[in-house]
Amino acid sequence: MTTILLKRVYEPMGKSDGFRVLVDRLWPRGLKKETAHLDVWMKEVAPSSDLRKWFSHDPGKWIEFSKEYKAELKKSFQAAELIRYCKKHKTVTLLYSAKDEEHNQALVLQRFIKGVLNRND
Repeated sequence: MTTILLKRVYEPMGKSDGFRVLVDRLWPRGLKKETAHLDVWMKEVAPSSDLRKWFSHDPGKWIEFSKEYKAELKKSFQAAELIRYCKKHKTVTLLYSAKDEEHNQALVLQRFIKGVLNRND
């Protein structure tokens, strides 16, 4: 069974992070690519630009955002590719830059992946 962790990309890399995947569409401000310690940047798995701009990290839009983003993920080639990475690695850490740790796309993505993996077990 794969463990899927969440972490802000600005936090230091840890030994327990496993395979590290940046799941933001835009590169995080102030972060140098050389110091990010990523295994892969999957910007296409992030919410569409329109959805991201509409949400604008507004907790009042969280439920609708989650539903719309999940619908995007169901049609996403990149989400399928990320799930393949999850099946290959014991631990995968989804990295994101949002300050709000309770309302961000990585949470929706984590739940989506866990749902897919649990159905396939």
